[in-house]
Amino acid sequence: MKKLLPFFSYFFHPIFIPLVGTLLYLLFNADFFPAGSAYLLIFQILIITVFLPMAFFYLLKTFGKVDTIMLSDVNQRKIPLLLQMILTMVLITQSITVDRFPELHYFFFAGLITTFIAFALLFLKVKSSIHMIGISALTYFVIGLSMHNQLNMIYTIATLFLVTGFIASSRLYMKAHSINELIIGYVIGMVPQLAFWYFWL
Repeated sequence: MKKLLPFFSYFFHPIFIPLVGTLLYLLFNADFFPAGSAYLLIFQILIITVFLPMAFFYLLKTFGKVDTIMLSDVNQRKIPLLLQMILTMVLITQSITVDRFPELHYFFFAGLITTFIAFALLFLKVKSSIHMIGISALTYFVIGLSMHNQLNMIYTIATLFLVTGFIASSRLYMKAHSINELIIGYVIGMVPQLAFWYFWL
């Protein structure tokens, strides 16, 4: 089992969380969006939250600013998190606007707040687990969708909690984080999502 744990750190890397959240949002709201609109949204998310950050990461790696995609060093996290905030701002102001995709808009808006908190903590030399940030934000977004759409999504939610446990175990096994860093990451991923429920539930 221990040999499988690192798999969860890579397969559930936080760079994929915006895409997964978007796919789940479209899946549980399929009747409200034509296929063309859904595909365009997915394409935009892929470009802005996956391809651009990956290209920027390899650029930083070329210049020796980062070593691995896990960004284990506190100082190496500052530029990627700043870039993430900028790209998220572009999304929520130009593409995922509150009038077009209200639930998804607040998911990304809460993610922006979370990223800012994680970024600010770096200046206090506090490293939060970005993996836990991502999975906790996704989990509470899906719980919100379940209540908002009055759908029984218990199996999806239970799976997300199970995955959370595996990711936490993976990060500890890989010695990437302490328990406190995992808890900090989980809390700052969860709280903004819960706070923004007020606007869309």
